[in-house]
Amino acid sequence: MAADRPAGPSVSCVFVCHDGAGRVLLARRSAAARDAAGTWDTGAGALEWGETFERAVAREVREEYATEALSIETIGVRNVLRGDPVETHWVAVVFAVAVDPERVAIGEPHKFDALEWFAPDALPTPLHSQCAAGLDLFHDRLNRTR
Repeated sequence: MAADRPAGPSVSCVFVCHDGAGRVLLARRSAAARDAAGTWDTGAGALEWGETFERAVAREVREEYATEALSIETIGVRNVLRGDPVETHWVAVVFAVAVDPERVAIGEPHKFDALEWFAPDALPTPLHSQCAAGLDLFHDRLNRTR
């Protein structure tokens, strides 16, 4: 194994926050974001040692959107490989998270410069390279529950 490569993939908890009426909450990555500045994305954060998925999601929702998760549902898992050759590798566990639309705010202004609600047929551009895949899982979940 190369010395500059981690021993294995990271685990990320990706969450699609929704209002229970079909709209999703997306954040625009600021110029100071780690990557993909100016793109719109769902929320995400690393799973920390000893943490359950649900605790990680609840913590990240509080940190990023300054609100509490009303419900958390696992909706899928993705193996994310970026670059050729691979530069980043993580396992993304994806969640649908209900939140109160009146209580959301930007909790990490150094990462995000806008936060808005969108209908599935009126998404902003550009989307982060991984955003569409998470939104597809969310919409598949909606279609199964109807």
